[in-house]
Amino acid sequence: MKRNMAFVFYVATSVLAASSLLSAQQPAVSPASAKTVNEEEVNEANIQLMRQDIRSERKKVVAANLPLMETEAIKFWPVYDRYIGETIKVNDVRYALIKEYAQNYRNLSEDQAGSYIKRWLALDNDNTQLRLKFIPEFEKVISRQKTAMFFQIDRRVGMMIELQLASQVPLVSPK
Repeated sequence: MKRNMAFVFYVATSVLAASSLLSAQQPAVSPASAKTVNEEEVNEANIQLMRQDIRSERKKVVAANLPLMETEAIKFWPVYDRYIGETIKVNDVRYALIKEYAQNYRNLSEDQAGSYIKRWLALDNDNTQLRLKFIPEFEKVISRQKTAMFFQIDRRVGMMIELQLASQVPLVSPK
């Protein structure tokens, strides 16, 4: 499991290094500056591809580390795909929040700072609620022990990605 987790950590680092480009971007440019808009579109497309790669690698880590009988696997993977589909929705909101923060963190007002941290923590709660929602779904297709193991694997991968993400996001600079 350590080798697979290390690979996910490497992939996450690559994705987040690319996403750190967001914090280095200049403020929004006028539509007349087509070159900058195209660069932003390319950066966005690259980040989306890397996010896809993380999801693919995450699935490989689960497959390599969660012992499933063939009959379990047939039932497990569709539930997993639904779970990841809902996880993507939460992560899309998180990504949009990071982009918003990257554009404003140098001049963050008190109200913006308060809003940012509350929305960030609300997303953590959304992830927790999603996991709670899916526990019975997974328990219908695999044992409680395997469900627990799945969520341990899922949280480890998520925490590694979260750690890398947190290390790339600049801290608020109090005035």
